[in-house]
Amino acid sequence: MVYTRKNPALLIIGVIMLVYWLAVSTGMLDGLLKVLKTTGSKPEMIQLSLIFGVVGVVIGLWQWFGSHTEGELDYYSSAIAGGMFILLVAMLVRWYLDPLVRLASTAIGPVIPGKRYIHGVFGLNYIVLGIVAGMIIVNVFKIPDWAQNGVRISRLGLKTGVILLGTLYSLGELVQLGKLSVVLIGFFVLGSVGLVLWMGSRRHISNSMGGVLSAGVGVCGVSAAVAAAPVVQAKSEEIAYTIGTILVFGVICMFLFPVIGHLLGMGYIQFGAWAGTGILNSAQVAGAALAFQPRGIETLKVAEIFNITRVLFLPIIVLWLAVWYVRREAAAGVTVQQVDTSRVIFEKFPLFVLGFILMFALSSTGIFAPAQHYQGRYFDNSKSKLLEEKDLNTLKAESGKLQRDDEKQALARLLESKKTQSINHDTTLRGIVNSGVLSKDANTVLTKAHNAVYHTAKKISAFRKWLAWLFAFGLTGLGMQITMAAMRQAGGQPLVIGGVVGTAKAVFSLIVVLLFVRETI
Repeated sequence: MVYTRKNPALLIIGVIMLVYWLAVSTGMLDGLLKVLKTTGSKPEMIQLSLIFGVVGVVIGLWQWFGSHTEGELDYYSSAIAGGMFILLVAMLVRWYLDPLVRLASTAIGPVIPGKRYIHGVFGLNYIVLGIVAGMIIVNVFKIPDWAQNGVRISRLGLKTGVILLGTLYSLGELVQLGKLSVVLIGFFVLGSVGLVLWMGSRRHISNSMGGVLSAGVGVCGVSAAVAAAPVVQAKSEEIAYTIGTILVFGVICMFLFPVIGHLLGMGYIQFGAWAGTGILNSAQVAGAALAFQPRGIETLKVAEIFNITRVLFLPIIVLWLAVWYVRREAAAGVTVQQVDTSRVIFEKFPLFVLGFILMFALSSTGIFAPAQHYQGRYFDNSKSKLLEEKDLNTLKAESGKLQRDDEKQALARLLESKKTQSINHDTTLRGIVNSGVLSKDANTVLTKAHNAVYHTAKKISAFRKWLAWLFAFGLTGLGMQITMAAMRQAGGQPLVIGGVVGTAKAVFSLIVVLLFVRETI
């Protein structure tokens, strides 16, 4: 079968992007950009529209006028038009719809004390708006035939983004978050799977239905359901019910979690831990994290560590379900066909997790960023700004409050050199701040000295922007795959069980996170 269609759609999209590049680069849209307060995005607009405009025109001409034969090249080239369609929608949402919503929300005024506007409270940013735009397109206007293949494989954008995210973790950060996630995820994954199995037996659903539903609700959504299906010999309609349940509950959580997080004043680490634990599907975890913090990746990094920890529990759950299913069927007098569990785990285990681990391992060698980088920042005092005289006087006036010799020496060294000298020096000074011994003004000066020597590498900053676009692309494509028909597949009992267990998981994980998770690593 030949997938590539002779259609001018890709060429037209490419031309639209090139026309937009010309309009922005020549200043024709400067007035509009000033009104929308997006002039800072102008370099990004010029670069993206030029690159992808050229790609769209060149490949569009080849697709329309060239000859195509069956094969892998044909299959993947047929997805380019759909991918460019998703990207065009994401561009319109990020550069125009998002600013318009912010302007309208600001004009209405704060809806709750503390200058909290509608767009902030409800998370109406380019991530959420992109997902909503995708849902409207697929459910109201339908996806054009020439874009179908590209929309289907757009999830690769999300998985690729998670893999590349592995380059931005430090070892200390990963260890600390990893220990926290193992405890939290271990409790809620095992508890959720067990609760679904118990409720399934009480509500008399089939063992195969209970097994595949428990994996989907308890572990990591669709990936877990697909992995568990062979070992519990789930029927195709039971897999469809499970995916429908995950989709219904996950979509609700994806929009609701950021609102609750903002109302409760949760920080990046707290919300990331909650989203990574309480939301069922991997793609929806990324969506909620970016909706909570659309112009930064700190929340996303935390959420994905918890999400990946869930996936790492998948082999344990598959083995558990294999033993559970055989025993339940045997007790009912049913002969069960043997399944090679180890082969199922090997074939169905999500490869993006291995990719993430590989990228982190490579990142630890310093190949992607300057040595000692942490959350995209690294120590460099070669161009640091010296403390001013008033800052030094503030510190001198309070130096007598320090009791520890190492802290006294570190402060004396700062007063002499007027800047932080090394990583160890900075660590000691940060310890002074955290101890709360000095006044707020003195701690502000020490923080100023810290910020003067920690910088974001230019290539890390650029990489973060491209990563944000990759997730925006993937999540807009995700919205185009959320159909009302798919959500109606949830069915009765699976939806009830999944809803009850999913809600319990979300509520209790929120309580645990608020009580025990702090905003420091």
